[in-house]
Amino acid sequence: MRDLAYLKLMSREYPTIKAASSEIINLTAIQGLPKGTEYFFSDLHGEHEAFIHLLRSASGIIREKITETFSHIMPEKEEVELANLIYYPEKVLNQLECLEAADDEWQRVTIYRLVQICKMVSSKYTRSKVRKKMPAEFAYVIDELLHVDYNDDNKRVYYSEIIRSIIDIEVGDKFIVALCELIKNLTIDSLHIIGDIYDRGPRADIIMNELLHFHDVDIQWGNHDISWMGAATGNLACICNVLRIAISYNSFDVLEDGYGINLRPLSMFAARVYKEDTCERFFPQTLDENIYDAVDPILAAKMHKAITVIQFKVEGQIIKRHPEYEMNDRILMEAVDFKQGTVTVEGKEYSMVDTFFPTVDPEHPLELNKEEEELLRVLQLSFLHNGLLHKHVRFLYSHGSMYKCSNSNLLYHGCIPMKEDGSFEELMVDGKAYCGKALMDYLDQKVQNAYFMPEDSPEGADARDFMWYLWCGAKSPVYGKGKMTTFEHYFIDDPQTYKEPMNPYYRLSVKEEYCDKILEEFGLSIEGSHIINGHVPVKIKEGESPVKAGGKLFLIDGGLSKAYQSKTGIAGYTLIYNSNHLALAEHKPFNREQESTPKVSVVEHVKHRVMVADTDKGAELAGRISDLKELVAAYREGILKENVE
Repeated sequence: MRDLAYLKLMSREYPTIKAASSEIINLTAIQGLPKGTEYFFSDLHGEHEAFIHLLRSASGIIREKITETFSHIMPEKEEVELANLIYYPEKVLNQLECLEAADDEWQRVTIYRLVQICKMVSSKYTRSKVRKKMPAEFAYVIDELLHVDYNDDNKRVYYSEIIRSIIDIEVGDKFIVALCELIKNLTIDSLHIIGDIYDRGPRADIIMNELLHFHDVDIQWGNHDISWMGAATGNLACICNVLRIAISYNSFDVLEDGYGINLRPLSMFAARVYKEDTCERFFPQTLDENIYDAVDPILAAKMHKAITVIQFKVEGQIIKRHPEYEMNDRILMEAVDFKQGTVTVEGKEYSMVDTFFPTVDPEHPLELNKEEEELLRVLQLSFLHNGLLHKHVRFLYSHGSMYKCSNSNLLYHGCIPMKEDGSFEELMVDGKAYCGKALMDYLDQKVQNAYFMPEDSPEGADARDFMWYLWCGAKSPVYGKGKMTTFEHYFIDDPQTYKEPMNPYYRLSVKEEYCDKILEEFGLSIEGSHIINGHVPVKIKEGESPVKAGGKLFLIDGGLSKAYQSKTGIAGYTLIYNSNHLALAEHKPFNREQESTPKVSVVEHVKHRVMVADTDKGAELAGRISDLKELVAAYREGILKENVE
């Protein structure tokens, strides 16, 4: 039997047998409903417009619902118009008002259609859950419209009068917006973001703002997220890294307009120090034009080189502080022969394509000069005292983790490090070896320590340094490669040096036996469970499939980032898991001027419809029901007294 003190606490919420019994009936009924629809995205990489469109359109599922409901009476053009209204209600209504097209008859028909879609997407939820998602000012009216009996003539009249009144008192537009938001809210029950929200794309900050307001979301950190989280802790290498990547992709808007980071000190330093340098290797890739903070490409190239050189210095200092990282071979600034203009990498000497290093002392190449130290101090303060950045980072901490087990699915961004023989790779941390699930659990706590431990504590300082290792270390589960060849890309004109060997995980995990090994390691059943991860773009145009290991592994990084679309041939995937099946939505490159509904394909039918009782939530409800039954028994046996008023 439950502890008596616990039952007493429960009795405050359920003071009588009737109250407890009523909740048992309610929870048992919920267990008999179909599970909600889960959506899985990965590798968003700052592509805010594409992601928000996919989120609002439920990756094409809302359009499917419209077709299922109205295809027999509505032409395709009107289906598209209704879908766009649901995705962007305020924008579409403003356009229609300008055209004087949103008259009373249009509002009446539109409200009717939206109510029908709302009925369809709400059918798997309890009435109380749907009501909780409704905007308060329209909750009663929407609830009535969703439960009209069309076989009752009186109710049909009642229904018509409700809609007429809404339009007569001139709140039809607000009511339409409320219905559109409710449809979107009900279509996606829970959202899983499997890493790499940040970098490459223009506005990761806008994505974070969208996620902040989503009703049920979890995040499995990617190495790009870890880099930004590390920057927020004040880690100098991570600060340099996020600035370098943003500048290299011409993403000044996210830095200056998004997070208000003052880049003027860096631009002034770079313009002066690299005044005579063309910085040809450092011109940014322009995938998106800056809207608010356009920077001259020549100046951007100088800023890019300045922060890159500083980054290599501070990274070398971290490696020197931590011999346990086993990364001495990556201190390439010390491998440069500045007189000869060469660098030695893995025992081979290469000519360097850029040898202008005005801030580097050849005798002490990792030392920062006074100007660089002052610049880093100013930049560090911009990250440490950045309100919006820390709001977003705290959200990444509160809703994120290294991995998540959810409804028989194992979610993580990169890999579970493995050896060539298929055993789990060990990482020595703090004098102890960790591997598999134990490694992921340990690293989860290490990441927490980096942000929440006192600034002056040795443990906190060690954890903050480790955030950089997670970004690029050979045994980092969120990186999953033997080395990061950033230096080689900038300074060596030999593609052979750019190779970053993948962890054996990526070769082994395509086989069922190794997926089974990983699932068992994390306590999941081999039967019916899946691994879902991203990080490595799936090259569809080369015939690669995102479904591997006999359907046990889903790789869902299909190239939402524009930087990868030429390699993948598409613009990413959404994995959709409802009560009947798992489906993959294959995205088209986003174009705000064109209709771009993804192609949705069912990839696995479940053996029997998945009900709430079969899910993690169902297990929680079963525990709650058991506790309530004990409470009822305690009342009946006189152990506790009912509080009958």
